[in-house]
Amino acid sequence: MGAQKSIHAGNAKIDFNVDLTHKLCAALMLSPFRNSGSPLSLIIGSLYIKHHNLFGRSEKLDVSWDKGLDESSVFIAYRKPRPEWLPQQSFTIQHSISPEIGVHGLPVENFSRSGSGGVNLCRFCIGLDLNEPASSHWSSKTSIKFEHVRPVNDDGRSISKDLDGFPVTCSGSCHDSMVVLKQESLFAKEYDRGFDRLSLQIEQGIPVLSKWLIFNRFKFLASKGISLGPAFLLTSLTGGSIVGDIAPYQAFAIGGLGSVRGYGEGAVGSGRSFLVANSELTFPLNQMLEGAIFLDCGTDLCSGRHVPGIPSLRHGKPGNGIGLGYSLRFKSHYGNFQVDYAINAFHQERVSFSFGKLAS
Repeated sequence: MGAQKSIHAGNAKIDFNVDLTHKLCAALMLSPFRNSGSPLSLIIGSLYIKHHNLFGRSEKLDVSWDKGLDESSVFIAYRKPRPEWLPQQSFTIQHSISPEIGVHGLPVENFSRSGSGGVNLCRFCIGLDLNEPASSHWSSKTSIKFEHVRPVNDDGRSISKDLDGFPVTCSGSCHDSMVVLKQESLFAKEYDRGFDRLSLQIEQGIPVLSKWLIFNRFKFLASKGISLGPAFLLTSLTGGSIVGDIAPYQAFAIGGLGSVRGYGEGAVGSGRSFLVANSELTFPLNQMLEGAIFLDCGTDLCSGRHVPGIPSLRHGKPGNGIGLGYSLRFKSHYGNFQVDYAINAFHQERVSFSFGKLAS
């Protein structure tokens, strides 16, 4: 269920958007390592507040709060209008806490699920975003932010080591701090029967202080879509690498929705480098229902042993994985519902549910 409300205050307009959805099906997906607790723990909520004319000078303020089954996040963005030919500036603050399943999660049921490894990440970020004016098919964004990461256990207490006694931070203390300069570029071109997209991300850790992290992280996503009559073929290749000082939670996690389906989150492995290839053919069944068949594969390029504490090897993750399956997707004015059925290389079946946001 959801609700929207707009309030006019003088020349300003404040938008409220509240979404509370009781994900009953999610209870079936909880790992045996997690305790579902009270029924309130299965409630997902989100609240968005937008002010379009802050201080009467067309400045914008966005505030959002999201609560998931095991995570929560608060995000604040302040935007000051500038001429169109200049980069648009956004000042942002974010605080979040979420379980670190991708790297420290424990694979169960032949890697089809990932249970809690007792490591959660509490993050605080503050920074500045610069959105460059789009030119032709290219757009770019530059940001610089300070990030403070504090690992905590399931009881909310700060930790410096995981359940096996290996460090969970780069500094060896109960927290990591870093200043990160990030450059994002996006190429997008649409055709009558498809599209091409290329996304590039480069992050550089700046050593403002001697104990702060120094690293370079690169990630790319190339995708192509082609219409084949009533069907649509989508292929994509994702990869990346990171060099320098890293904490285990900065490794690339492979497996799960958006990666290699048929595996739990991060159940294929985690490494300093990775490649994931996805192919998916969708076809309409009726006006509100469509089907899809997909094939995913991913690898950590034998880089799992170079992650501090070698969490992937300690948990017996294979480092390579293939997932094959089909999907049913229901679309309506009130939201989207998707069911994925996949089987991994260990012949273990996995069914995943996902819900789209309510239409505005």
